[in-house]
Amino acid sequence: MLKSFIPLKFKLDSSIIDKHSAGRTQARFTQGFFQRSFDRKLLIRVFLAIICTTILAFSIVAPTYRDFTLSRQNLHDIRQYRLVLDTANFLSAERGPANIVMSEEPSLDSAGMKRLVEFRQRIDAALAQLADVSDVPLGLHNHTVPPDMLQRIRYQLTLARSKVDRIAAIPRAALKTAEIQDAIESMFEASELFRAVIAWNADELVQHDTGLSAPALLGQMLSDLREYGGRVASQIIAPLTTGQRLPLQNVIESRRSQGRLLELWQLINSQNALYNTPSLIKSRDEIERLFFRGGLDLVDQVIDEGRRESRYTLTATEFTQRFVPTMRPIETYRSEFLDAVVEKFADARTNALIGLAIVVLVTAIVLATLIGIILSVRTHVFRPLMQAHDDVLRLAEDRPIATATSPTQAGEIRDLFQAIEVLQGKLQERASLTRELKVQAETDGLTALLNRRMLDRFAQSSPIGERTNESMCLILMDIDHFKKVNDTYGHVTGDRVLIQTAELLRSQLRAGDLIARFGGEEFAVLVSSNDLSGAISIARKIRLAMQRETFTTPDGTPFRVTASFGVASGRRGERAWSELIELADTALYRAKSDGRNRVRFARNTLSAPAIMSTIRDNLALERRSPK
Repeated sequence: MLKSFIPLKFKLDSSIIDKHSAGRTQARFTQGFFQRSFDRKLLIRVFLAIICTTILAFSIVAPTYRDFTLSRQNLHDIRQYRLVLDTANFLSAERGPANIVMSEEPSLDSAGMKRLVEFRQRIDAALAQLADVSDVPLGLHNHTVPPDMLQRIRYQLTLARSKVDRIAAIPRAALKTAEIQDAIESMFEASELFRAVIAWNADELVQHDTGLSAPALLGQMLSDLREYGGRVASQIIAPLTTGQRLPLQNVIESRRSQGRLLELWQLINSQNALYNTPSLIKSRDEIERLFFRGGLDLVDQVIDEGRRESRYTLTATEFTQRFVPTMRPIETYRSEFLDAVVEKFADARTNALIGLAIVVLVTAIVLATLIGIILSVRTHVFRPLMQAHDDVLRLAEDRPIATATSPTQAGEIRDLFQAIEVLQGKLQERASLTRELKVQAETDGLTALLNRRMLDRFAQSSPIGERTNESMCLILMDIDHFKKVNDTYGHVTGDRVLIQTAELLRSQLRAGDLIARFGGEEFAVLVSSNDLSGAISIARKIRLAMQRETFTTPDGTPFRVTASFGVASGRRGERAWSELIELADTALYRAKSDGRNRVRFARNTLSAPAIMSTIRDNLALERRSPK
């Protein structure tokens, strides 16, 4: 339809097309830059959201983790504290076999000596374990007993043992009460030094966590209960061993130890609510029955015998063997109490670990959910929105889109893309209508050539770019006696003549020439050149083709028509186009005046020799043309 017009338009207005293409390229670049900028901003915001959520999660997890580490450290500290209390118990218990060994005849193979050796080995191993700081679990710390305190204890214990061993090697008849009492006092001194270790460790625990105050103090009181329980008997063992009258000082020390025992027992009973299990209740009853009524009564019996006379009903060995079992409920109670304390802190650590695991798991789930939501929103909302943005730009640039809705998209996003698809359909429909309207506005409905208005618009437009002096030639063609054709054969035949003439023009002209229907039976040809001679030659060729063309009526009756031509050259522009039409129209009028079926041209655009040559050629052609 516009086949003859488009090449010339592209040739003359290529700069307009270049600018339009550059605009599209710039739009695509801007679109890509916007996409990258949006992705970068979204990534930064996602990163900030994750950082903020992580900080929030850390603020939630950190206290739980601190509770776990504290409960773990507390459990470790209680176990270490129990080791210290066990060592104190071993140290107190060593006086029992030591008293027996000192009260018997010398013998390296006696049961008392073997038992004493076992107790000493157990104490030495416990002291070595307290001094060992290498076995500390990861993330924990020891309340290590100061080495100088352990060194003093070892020295005092070695001194006391040497005294016990020296006495154990002396026959019983040669024993002296003062020597035995000195050895016992040396054992007391070692125990006193170790009580300082217990007090130091308890103070360390309380400073670390006040929640350890109750078990630390109760453990210390139970250790003292075991220590003073043993001292009650050891303070009267020396005169009992030698069979001497019991000195008043020994009685005073024993009674003082008994008073201390009663005070400790009252304090311990006042704290029963903290660890009041059935087994502890039973052990307390055993302590009341066996120790405070059985063991202390036995001590009172010996004291009464020793104060009245030097004759005792029990030997030192018999007394020790009867008294030591009465203290077993104290040791049992201490062990059960420490077991309960360790179990309580183990449960606290387990609960803290479970709480930490739950908080970490929930926090991880929340964080993962948040990241998943952000990524999901990015994938299913923001990216589709960016795609919708691109699609709208494509629609604005009259480019096709290939976006399809997805089941994974949010309902609103699917609705958006469906709306874009509807918009695309409407725009395509509108574009189709626009093209049809454009064709109707720019072309002649009968011949499908450009109409006069489109021809005027093109010719009157200013030249583009550097081509400021762009020239062209205009050929005006008018079918001779066309009214006679309509009157003779009818208007239908007249329309057939116009259509066939348009087809003839298309066949005779070059691809770069512009053809338009200028009036009723008048046609115009724009030649993209200022070569008037060439344009005249084209007009001659068309005239001869028209002269030879056979036209028919709807019933097949043949007839012929001719046409007259006016040719002129000029330039594009509003004023120049009006002048060019006037020149070409004047030339056409002369052709009609000279007898029709002629080619005439505007002479002002050719030199005199060219005019004469062209006139001669026209006359020669007109003579040779069939009438």
